[in-house]
Amino acid sequence: MPIEGVVADANALLSAAVGKAALRVFTEFDVTVHVSEFNAAELLEYIPVLAAKYLLRVELVELQWRLLPVKLHPFDDYSELYDDALADLAKRDPEDAHPLALARKLQLPIWSNDRDLANLGVECYSTAHLLALLEKQGNP
Repeated sequence: MPIEGVVADANALLSAAVGKAALRVFTEFDVTVHVSEFNAAELLEYIPVLAAKYLLRVELVELQWRLLPVKLHPFDDYSELYDDALADLAKRDPEDAHPLALARKLQLPIWSNDRDLANLGVECYSTAHLLALLEKQGNP
């Protein structure tokens, strides 16, 4: 089954914003990337840290993020599934409940390099795995 969309966690989007391999998902493939507004806000908090790490100007990383074609989802889009997602992540990072609930709502896989999102009844792809699957599926 072709991958037409994914729900991205902040870590995958941060990687794309600083120009790492994750950027290829946006530039080389026809896949819709969904993100919760919560994770978009989380990403903005970490941009200065990653910009410093890679010796990039914060303004350029912020611009790259704003140029990524993502579909933002407010909490209301998945709120009815949030409490269950939070419960499923009881011993993991509770902030991951946002992409998990959104992925369940949209019935899409999660794109994340975070192992906390594995084995929760939703397919979870690392950047490397997602790129391999998209390459196998072929360009649009």
